[in-house]
Amino acid sequence: MTVTNPTTPAVPSAPGDAFRTALRSGFGLLGPHHRRHALSAEQVDALALPIGDDGVVIGVDAQGQPSVLGVNRPTPYDVLLIGGLWTAQVIALRAAATGARVAVETGRAAAWAQLVEALGVGPSGMSVHDVGRVPPQGASAGSPVLVVRDCGMRPPRGRVVSGPWQSVLTLLPYLSPVAPRLIRQARLVGVQRVSPDEAAQIGRFVGLPRGDVEALPTLADGLTLWCADRDRQYVMTQATDAETGLLGTARRMD
Repeated sequence: MTVTNPTTPAVPSAPGDAFRTALRSGFGLLGPHHRRHALSAEQVDALALPIGDDGVVIGVDAQGQPSVLGVNRPTPYDVLLIGGLWTAQVIALRAAATGARVAVETGRAAAWAQLVEALGVGPSGMSVHDVGRVPPQGASAGSPVLVVRDCGMRPPRGRVVSGPWQSVLTLLPYLSPVAPRLIRQARLVGVQRVSPDEAAQIGRFVGLPRGDVEALPTLADGLTLWCADRDRQYVMTQATDAETGLLGTARRMD
């Protein structure tokens, strides 16, 4: 900023000089004048900004801190959940609450009917489709989509895949022959209580240490081990009163 003598104001020599001076000052073109906001040095220490992850709160970690799953992304994102329908439905419900449209591909539409009734169909709603019948969703930054694939032990390759602003969550109730392919494809893998044999196989696929492999057959209902690259986190999903009214209490088996 240039400081001038108030008794002898500086006058640009040409209109172009005024334009360049305004740009150099950092305040753009000349316009309405407003008082500037300023803080003293003592006030700066009291300034706080809420900075954190953006997404769906799927539960709390071992320290009781919220765990967030960012499903609304500008890049393709595939999630695999080897677990129960209850957890997948809680994630779908909370994704809709953040403004995403949820498209469910399933062979058991009746299991999702209550959620559709609660959310409605349309923006920030939920639609249910038969396996292989999910139409293009037209996802965008203003209208992100979560596709939930609840297609049993051997889900076929989906017609609608992950893409910009469209994430895909695939639910496997148990380990199956297609699990290795889905694990390789997924950016994030969640594992709930499984048998010791399944735990050993998942441990090899994901690269889990022995302690986690031994813990998988003992996990409580609602507890999920989430794995992404080399990161692992146990998350307990706890339903709100409204979610319990719709879905009941947490359970691994359906």
